Amino acid sequence: MDRFASLILTVLICVVALGQFVQVITRYVLEIPVMGLEESLLYPTMWLYMLGAVNASRENTHIRANVLEIFLSTEKQHQVLAVIGEVISLCVGLWLTTWAWDFTKYSIRVWRESPTLYLPTFYVDVALMTGLVLMMIFTAWHLLKHLRTLFGLGKES
Repeated sequence: MDRFASLILTVLICVVALGQFVQVITRYVLEIPVMGLEESLLYPTMWLYMLGAVNASRENTHIRANVLEIFLSTEKQHQVLAVIGEVISLCVGLWLTTWAWDFTKYSIRVWRESPTLYLPTFYVDVALMTGLVLMMIFTAWHLLKHLRTLFGLGKES
């Protein structure tokens, strides 16, 4: 799973970087903009963004401002704080996932197309739903790990 995630993210970031490089060269050096390049880069960019967030969720490496940890002295207090954080993340994430589901249904119904290349934007829109669902799965998994550690049912890895 780690290798596959790394490979996908690497390919996506290379595609986005190459596309931006081509855009800069053609637009500013050759003064010939490539029409539709921004539109086509929307697909790998959105998937890169969402799959990067999923990867951070999987690895549990999201940026956090855990100021309260400074005032906590025991491991049990840290685990309680982690459980509270994961529950809040799960609640907010599930709420956002319901919005993303409504947006996905709208996207299927309307079947929008990009203005220049007429590419269906559904494949960009579905990245949001896919990413949020995967993030909620990993958030629930981390919540269970913290609960098991808190109640002494297993070691946290």
